[in-house]
Amino acid sequence: MGQASGVFKQVTYKVETTYGVMPAAGAAQAMRRVTSSLDMTKDTYQSAEMRPDFQMADFRHGLRKVAGTINGELSAKTYVDFLAAVLKKDFAAGAAVTGASLTIAGTAGAWTITRAAGSWLTDGVKIGDVIRLTAGTFNAANRDKNVQVTGMTATVLTGIVLNASALVAEGPIASATLTVIGKKAFTPQSGHTDKSFSIEHWHPDVPSSEVFTGLKVSKMTFTLPATGMATVAVEFVGKDVVPGVAQYFVNPTPVTVTGTMAAVNGVVKVGNATGGTITSATIEITAAQSSEPGIGSNTADQASTGRVIITGQVTAKFDSTGLRDAFYNETETSAYLAFTSDNSAASDFMAFSLSRLKLNGAAKDDGEKILIQTIPFQALLDINGGAGKATEMTTLSIQDSAA
Repeated sequence: MGQASGVFKQVTYKVETTYGVMPAAGAAQAMRRVTSSLDMTKDTYQSAEMRPDFQMADFRHGLRKVAGTINGELSAKTYVDFLAAVLKKDFAAGAAVTGASLTIAGTAGAWTITRAAGSWLTDGVKIGDVIRLTAGTFNAANRDKNVQVTGMTATVLTGIVLNASALVAEGPIASATLTVIGKKAFTPQSGHTDKSFSIEHWHPDVPSSEVFTGLKVSKMTFTLPATGMATVAVEFVGKDVVPGVAQYFVNPTPVTVTGTMAAVNGVVKVGNATGGTITSATIEITAAQSSEPGIGSNTADQASTGRVIITGQVTAKFDSTGLRDAFYNETETSAYLAFTSDNSAASDFMAFSLSRLKLNGAAKDDGEKILIQTIPFQALLDINGGAGKATEMTTLSIQDSAA
């Protein structure tokens, strides 16, 4: 028997059909990771009997449970199944507007795309969406380029190019297509999903298989520093483990090949503060899971989900009073973030839209340096969003170009 090494360990997952029951072995998905700490634990009970020999004569194992975290570097498509699970909605294609007559104008940071007829609002485009002009006789500088929508009316989109390149004024261009790229997920008003996973740790050097069952996502944390890779941590709670000596999820779909993201590539806007001011960001999605033990079984028969709560924090240079005053005055604001895997015009990306939030602090550090504010926030349901509106009626919307 060999000794297990982390570089040989393979992590594979599949959505369960029935909670806590291993799904069929085919069509599982191999995962990229930095670490995976999933493991089974048990409650324990020690005897409280008072004995004449002054000693403990029994000790028992109780409820079995699984918990742990998969840590990784952020990349498009890699985490969409877990994001869909924690947000309670599957990813779905964004809007596509075809046959439009479009005119490009504006300046850097505020490019405009104006349509001759119809309504962006009716067609379902939202602030925070990353769009591309995918058809039409546009100048090459305008075609297939990632542009994040920063403002909109029925006929005019305002946006910023993710790689900071320029658009070219032209138009009207007939028979044009504007597409919200990839797919989006957000916590909906109804029809929520409740997904669980089986995840295998396969150690071919031992050999040993551990398939952890009944895993539900309890939290996802995105860490977006000014230096280094953007990272994601997926926390799970689960039911049990099925050990074996052979790999269960044989021939899984290979790991995704999308590029890893660094937060320096992309755009960030919190209130009126932009990427030149924001020095880091974190976003936490929490969907607490709870279970109740029952007599006659050493595993829980189900895990019940709680509310989907979105919190986070940004740090920012103290170069204006806008963020501080939003905290002082309890003024609601918004945050839109988009990160790319490289600096090309049509790079893979992930975009995060939080259209209604409150800032909960603005503490400043000190020293012989640029002063930095630490600004935690609480995201809230956008009660003014929805169909025909500029924003979604949700707390957080996520767009993945490769989903």
